[in-house]
Amino acid sequence: MPVARHCGMVSTLQPLIAAHRFGLGEATLATVGADATAWLLAQIGPADDQRGNQLPTAADGVRAQADFARQRREAKAGDMRSGEQQFAEHFRAMVQADTRARLVTAATTQRPFAERLSLFWCNHFTVSMAKAPVRGLVGAFEREAIRPHIAGSFETMLKAAVQHAAMLRYLDNDQSAGPQSRYVRLRSARALDSGAQGPRITGLNENLAREVLELHTLGVDGGYTQADVTAFAAVLTGWRVPVREVIEGASTAVRFDPSWHEPGAKTVLGKRYAEGPQALDAVLHDLALHPSTARFIATKLARHFVDDTPPPALVARLQANFIASGGDLAALSRTLVASPEAWAPGMPKLKTPEEFVVSTVRLLGLGEQAFARQPDAGIAGLGQRVQAAPSPAGWPDRAEEWLGPDAVWKRIEWATRVADRTGRQTDARALAQASLGPGFSEASTRQVQRAADGPQALALLLLAPEFQRR
Repeated sequence: MPVARHCGMVSTLQPLIAAHRFGLGEATLATVGADATAWLLAQIGPADDQRGNQLPTAADGVRAQADFARQRREAKAGDMRSGEQQFAEHFRAMVQADTRARLVTAATTQRPFAERLSLFWCNHFTVSMAKAPVRGLVGAFEREAIRPHIAGSFETMLKAAVQHAAMLRYLDNDQSAGPQSRYVRLRSARALDSGAQGPRITGLNENLAREVLELHTLGVDGGYTQADVTAFAAVLTGWRVPVREVIEGASTAVRFDPSWHEPGAKTVLGKRYAEGPQALDAVLHDLALHPSTARFIATKLARHFVDDTPPPALVARLQANFIASGGDLAALSRTLVASPEAWAPGMPKLKTPEEFVVSTVRLLGLGEQAFARQPDAGIAGLGQRVQAAPSPAGWPDRAEEWLGPDAVWKRIEWATRVADRTGRQTDARALAQASLGPGFSEASTRQVQRAADGPQALALLLLAPEFQRR
């Protein structure tokens, strides 16, 4: 039986849960309509297309990086600016455009469930501009590798993510060469000819292989060994971002360079793969369909949408659907929406800073103007720099990671500033009823009603537990 037809408290709260837990918040629950389940199911599909804004591609980003490197080489010796300062100047417009596009889309979309799925998968396949080689590429990665595939197959998204220029650079595969590859043998010979001393050149980098296994597919306890990591890293050798070809006008930023590839067959998870570019597709295919991948993805999805401690029954149901459908992400989303555990009363998930800001902008109907002065509307000041996660594991998805005293105080300050600017033109009492309805507690209602003025009432609404959580 679809959850939409359940009666009682769950049915009463269903528009609230659809808008805030599955979506990104709404100014009025009337947007959801009478059938919350149907509202969500209608949104399943590729994420909103941002390309109409003439945003940069991965090839554009690689060209910008090459241009930056050239400018640094040609800079006068007296230029005392740090590398970070020079980067900020060179990439400012590109980074700001990417940040603004991501947030404006989230704040204005009429398909917030699709947008939340997109944000979830962007965090799952993290690439971060906190690492210099990825600067100027993160927005393109999200638009090219993630957004078109959120309702396709997991295998397709996995391949698009792993073989994207941003991922190859972020996890150092761009400079990974097989120990027995032609490239390494040539360099080693040149080093010997010149009489250079030092360690033998190996060139193999295991970062991408390890993170694909641990963070993208099987999970840390998914059954792989260090030997699997090394063998998979050898499979990945040769997949690079050829700067010269991109500068000269190639439409793609990635190609396979056989001179960097480790020769010979490789064995990953007990299966043998022949050398060559086709091996990567074959390994990723098998990883996408592995039972450990199904369990890992099911757990992460349940944790993100439902509870920091995912309900075992929900995880099992999502896992079974992933296996049965071959990783069909549209089917997985429909199974999530149809699961009774996903509609349990309460607001167990704490909004991240980005979610808090986006839901505030949607609540107040601020649209693009919210990001006019600051492309991120102050999210970085709340402790979450957009598109700059601190590690390949992405941003944390548990409340405990966002509830430190300093983090809470920063939320109070940000909410107060927003309320000071907009509170006099806003009826926070009516807005709370329209947006949160039966989910807004009597205690929070009394606080808002007793506020001294409009700004204080709005600040209390934004800081109420019911708005801070989802």
